[in-house]
Amino acid sequence: MAFDKEYCLDVLQKLLAIDSTTGQYEEIEECVSKMINDLGYEVRHTHKGGVLVDLGGEGDPLVITAHLDDIGLMVRHINADGTLNVCPVGGLYPFYCVMENVRVHTRDGKVYSGTIGRIPNSLHVTEEELRDVLPDFRKNVNVVLDEDVKCAEDTRKLGIETGDMIGIEPRFVYVNGYIKSHFVDDKACAATLLTMMKTLKEEGIVLKRKVYAYFAMYEEIGHGTTYLPEGIKDILAIDIAPIGPEQNSDERKVSIFAKDSRFPYHYGMTNELRKCAIENKVDYVMDIFTPHYGTDGDATVLAGYDIRHAAIGPGTANSHGYERTHIDGLRNTYDLLVAYVK
Repeated sequence: MAFDKEYCLDVLQKLLAIDSTTGQYEEIEECVSKMINDLGYEVRHTHKGGVLVDLGGEGDPLVITAHLDDIGLMVRHINADGTLNVCPVGGLYPFYCVMENVRVHTRDGKVYSGTIGRIPNSLHVTEEELRDVLPDFRKNVNVVLDEDVKCAEDTRKLGIETGDMIGIEPRFVYVNGYIKSHFVDDKACAATLLTMMKTLKEEGIVLKRKVYAYFAMYEEIGHGTTYLPEGIKDILAIDIAPIGPEQNSDERKVSIFAKDSRFPYHYGMTNELRKCAIENKVDYVMDIFTPHYGTDGDATVLAGYDIRHAAIGPGTANSHGYERTHIDGLRNTYDLLVAYVK
């Protein structure tokens, strides 16, 4: 049941290489489906976008979910100088993405590179009173294309138009066990779930109940798992555990979520996970995440399903920015997952 670190990191990098701003799911859905097929499982696709996998077992079905959509941007308006006025998709804030490289995806399948920039964009020619103004997508932030465009017509000739998706370059780095990248949330957890699925298949582990894996595509805007297969009893979300001054979460540990900004997680199911962690000597902490955090487990409860819901995940710094976690956090998340389904 050893954690396959190399497989997990390889899968993570492949997932990060695909832009999947919420709603732009086709390419990553195809990629994950192939990975799952290669592991020996059959894939079922939801109508709106999402991947469901039956992992085996009998009785009291459990869904384990991780999401594959990223926060990002959308073209709101083409400015007179050919730059792009943009709006966020999901919880992306300008102070966390100014000066990042991006890829603009047109609806005809073309891809153009660019950079998120301030207006004015050069410090040396910016008046003192403007240097301290916070970046704002509506007022002083735009996307500058790596193309010879001087006006809106030039940009439109490229095929770019309002409503096109913009993905941020992840900038993946792995050093001394630390994983740094945009979109650790939630592709690191998806990679961990796939690593667990690999172990179950290769070692023929007998599950204590029916288990499904659900790779959702709309978590960042609040409706990733608002559909479940018939008869599901419990849902376990795997998502990042944000680190902060008053948080217990640690990049090298798995957090068991007691509560988020919406409501407490199911007390009984959370206790099962805690007991499982203790009995299997998993390095864990309990934590609460307020005031701006939720998981796909919440979405399922709010959709009206009569289920228990819980959540776990690796401690992660700089959430919704250039995030950082540690391979030990993924390993401990994996260990708790394997122990729980057994």
